[in-house]
Amino acid sequence: MSKKLDFPTALLHPRHWLTWLGVAAFAPLAWLPWRTRRWLGMRIGTWIYQRNHKRRQVVLTNLRLCFPAWDEARREQLTKQHFQEYACALLDYSLLFFRPRGWLYQRVKIQGGEHIDQAIAANQNVILLVAHSVWLEFAGMGMGQSYRLQCFYKPFRNAVINWLVTCSRSKDAESLAAREEGMRKLVRALESGCLLFFLPDEDHGNKHSVFVPFFSELKATLTTPMRLSKLGNAKAIPVMAYFDSKTGDYRIQVNPPLDNFSPDDQVEAATTMNAALQNLIADDPKQYMWTLKLFRTRPDHQKGVY
Repeated sequence: MSKKLDFPTALLHPRHWLTWLGVAAFAPLAWLPWRTRRWLGMRIGTWIYQRNHKRRQVVLTNLRLCFPAWDEARREQLTKQHFQEYACALLDYSLLFFRPRGWLYQRVKIQGGEHIDQAIAANQNVILLVAHSVWLEFAGMGMGQSYRLQCFYKPFRNAVINWLVTCSRSKDAESLAAREEGMRKLVRALESGCLLFFLPDEDHGNKHSVFVPFFSELKATLTTPMRLSKLGNAKAIPVMAYFDSKTGDYRIQVNPPLDNFSPDDQVEAATTMNAALQNLIADDPKQYMWTLKLFRTRPDHQKGVY
């Protein structure tokens, strides 16, 4: 694990005081019973669904493109459920910041971990292709309990939040690096027994992407994971984190490694990857991060959808 981070005294500047007040109000949530926290999150999520029209339209647009056979009532229902789940996850992030990891580990269940164990036993490198669940941060926490992790991230604009999130991730990862550091840093991070935590489902534009189906729509899909897999001789393993509302546990689903995952046929490899992510998302669609602008980049100069 990474060493404990030093506190940057610049965060004590008066311009950060309002954020610190919010953090102080957020902290007590970590000691509420999980059912109470979830009850509160469901109501906050309903409020966000009703008031945040811009984000709601992003979610609905994604669902219209991905599930054209659904009627509008079904899409609206999933949109509301998604915002409820999103708010519940935000409240549960208080656990990551303020509760000890030993306590949290008791509530994490990893299913399919044998796929990782088999790759490590065979002395193979591993890339975790992690879907953007609203419970994403719990995937890193749970994996860090049992495995060595190398994580890449996009820094938050708010300096206080960025420091809190970085401190939390540092408890679970052997090293952290900004994804802007490039491909060479990613390749160097691949080593036997250490898992590379990679998020492959965002739209990063045309560069290093191909257009392949994601559910029912063509999506600009990164080819970086395929190139990493070849350069690092690594197994690519799909992963997604979920919350079990019956037990209060966090479930990390690890599916079998991908076949046909070579950059020699980028379209086939990207199609294989998206199909694997779809299988994970379909397990509980409301827990996927539908607020992402998944189809911002359009094929053949088509008109934007957002």
